[in-house]
Amino acid sequence: MHHAEILMALGGAFLAAGLAARLGRRVGLPTIPLFMLAGLLLGPNTPGLALVEDPTEFALLSSLGLILLLFYLGLEFHLDDLLGGGRKLLAAGGLYLLINVGLGLGFGYLLGWGGREAFVLAGVIGISSSAIVTKVLVETGRLGRPESKLVLGIIVVEDVFLALYLALLQPVLSDASGFAEAAQKFGIAFAFLITLTAIARWGAGLVGRLVETRDDELLIVTFVGLAVLSAGVAERLGVSDAIGAFMIGLILGSGKAGVRIQKLVHPLRDAFAALFFFTFGLTIDPGDVADVWVPILLAVLVTVFGNLLAGTLSSRIYGFGPERASFVSLTVLARGEFALILASMAAAAGLDGRITSFVAGYVLILAILGPLAVSRSDLFARGLEKAVGRWLPERANSGERDLQSVTSSSSPPDRS
Repeated sequence: MHHAEILMALGGAFLAAGLAARLGRRVGLPTIPLFMLAGLLLGPNTPGLALVEDPTEFALLSSLGLILLLFYLGLEFHLDDLLGGGRKLLAAGGLYLLINVGLGLGFGYLLGWGGREAFVLAGVIGISSSAIVTKVLVETGRLGRPESKLVLGIIVVEDVFLALYLALLQPVLSDASGFAEAAQKFGIAFAFLITLTAIARWGAGLVGRLVETRDDELLIVTFVGLAVLSAGVAERLGVSDAIGAFMIGLILGSGKAGVRIQKLVHPLRDAFAALFFFTFGLTIDPGDVADVWVPILLAVLVTVFGNLLAGTLSSRIYGFGPERASFVSLTVLARGEFALILASMAAAAGLDGRITSFVAGYVLILAILGPLAVSRSDLFARGLEKAVGRWLPERANSGERDLQSVTSSSSPPDRS
């Protein structure tokens, strides 16, 4: 494409994504699947107007969207949130991950697409969408309630797992030959992660003083440069660029300028994240999605079962009754941005091409089903009351003290 054509296509992509999201919000749908849908309809694989014939034309800008997504996630996450949550938070979040990631891994192996593919599907099925979860909490008006704090606590634990999972995933995707090479690559990734975590824990103040300035323009240029540079260094070391972006966000978020950076990066994140999801939609072939509709539906059923089970068990830890347990279980049901990130990484690594189509259909269904299910959580609560009501007694002030620290030091996590 010529320079002018690329600019026209890029402008059209932003406008199409924005229009789709506007229309969706009028009926209460989240933006992520609508951005994807806009890319799908205007892509080369559907009849009619093809805004972009070759999705790779947007590859670099789409990567910037991924970097800003993970950078913002790092800004939102604080180590003190996890340390302050206590054993109950670790138990609830760990239980959620154990059930859902375990089911995802087992499901991946049962599909028979390959071992590396199964490892990717474990993350796709096991990690919820904090972008959609946070919006659901705000829209339902239950953000300050104990059950919502448990949801946010699960998201915090997922954030920690996400960083470790990406570090372990990189040698898997690179198809290391032999245990020694895989161990070496994971060792590099883990050492990189530990080094940056140590900086975030003990050196964030120094880094914050180095980048802090009263001039918003200079601050924006500085933190964007650090995010992109860290992503590049991480990838050069054989580590996922996502880890580099996440960790520099964690470091800067722990400094004095963290709150300002969050506000300044927010519009950049929204714009380029929309392009990331739109570009992912461009790569979707509806025919390929139709070819994997059976695995998609099975995965949706597995996810619903895993979330209901994990949400109910986690709620029992905090003494929640059926109503709150129902809300917790259904709020974390949606899948979104992280699943799409994993699909993009799998495609770049040359894994089974069906993963991209599978994730596209899977995310579209759950990103819409999740918020709709939360709006009718009372129906599930009644069924839960009849089935295990005695096993889920509502305790007075259940979870208030244990969960207070989860939301006292930071705003709601948001991976979008």
